Amino acid sequence: MDDRIEYHRLFGLMAEFIEPEGVVEAAKHAYREGYRQMDAYTPFPVEGLPEAIGEHKNILPLLILGGGIAGAVGGFAMQYFATVIAYPLNVGGRPLNSWPAYIPITFELAILAAAVAAVLGMFFINGLPQPYHPVFNVPEFDMASRDRFFLVIETKDPKFDREGTYQFLKDQGAHRVTEVEV
Repeated sequence: MDDRIEYHRLFGLMAEFIEPEGVVEAAKHAYREGYRQMDAYTPFPVEGLPEAIGEHKNILPLLILGGGIAGAVGGFAMQYFATVIAYPLNVGGRPLNSWPAYIPITFELAILAAAVAAVLGMFFINGLPQPYHPVFNVPEFDMASRDRFFLVIETKDPKFDREGTYQFLKDQGAHRVTEVEV
């Protein structure tokens, strides 16, 4: 019973690597072995790491496209409403809906809305702001912002086994494997 309670307090196992290639290779091997609930932490973007841990699809480009389209439609609609419906003013016999004059503001609002969608979408997808995460309990984790690379396999992974996963991470060339408590 004691071990079971202790097991539920365990968030996962964290492997520390000195080189970025080491964490990428370990993540690829872990994914091939069937681990799916894992995450990697690095001080800078490492090419190939998101794909190695199974992050193949990204919804951010669609969010940005949607924001840009909504901004363009909103910008055009705002100008159309102001010049045709709310305050029609015939200047020099031109039509009320003179759409070429709407292009600059429509373009600018499309860019603005796409940028806002990109920032908010990035925060949402990355789960930010996140003031607490169990990996913050590991003293060595402060090196993740300097020069170390970490791979965490979580206990909620169906393939997770404390001893087996520990040995698996050691076999991948991890500098140190640490238990991460909740």
